[in-house]
Amino acid sequence: AVVSTQSTGAFLDNEVYDEVDSREVFDLIRHIRDPEHPNSLEELSVVQLDLITCNDTDNYVDVKFTPTIPHCSMATLIGLSLKVKLLRSLASRFKVDVRITPGSHDTEQAINKQLADKERVAAALENPQLLNMVNQCIYG
Repeated sequence: AVVSTQSTGAFLDNEVYDEVDSREVFDLIRHIRDPEHPNSLEELSVVQLDLITCNDTDNYVDVKFTPTIPHCSMATLIGLSLKVKLLRSLASRFKVDVRITPGSHDTEQAINKQLADKERVAAALENPQLLNMVNQCIYG
């Protein structure tokens, strides 16, 4: 079969606008591994499609995640892994919020505050051990 360069040119052109939706965001994060289990966050229902809001026009992504237990000690690491994966994967035009599903964790307000603080997130990622743990969750 002959493939026209006109039809493939747009496919390979980074300048072509590609709208981002909740499904695409879910596909980016669904395979992140839980730090304490050999399962993905999707398999454990920590991330769910219906808890993701994406507004491409306003450049905004909001992901709520539900820890497996209300006192999960890894909730901050899970949130950080989600945030890092999205910041690495989405265009820089997006504001990415990652938060605990309301009422699903004992310290959700404190963890949400940490995840929303750019300086705290940046400082956490300067810690080589913590960065290694985040990368283990993201890349297995």
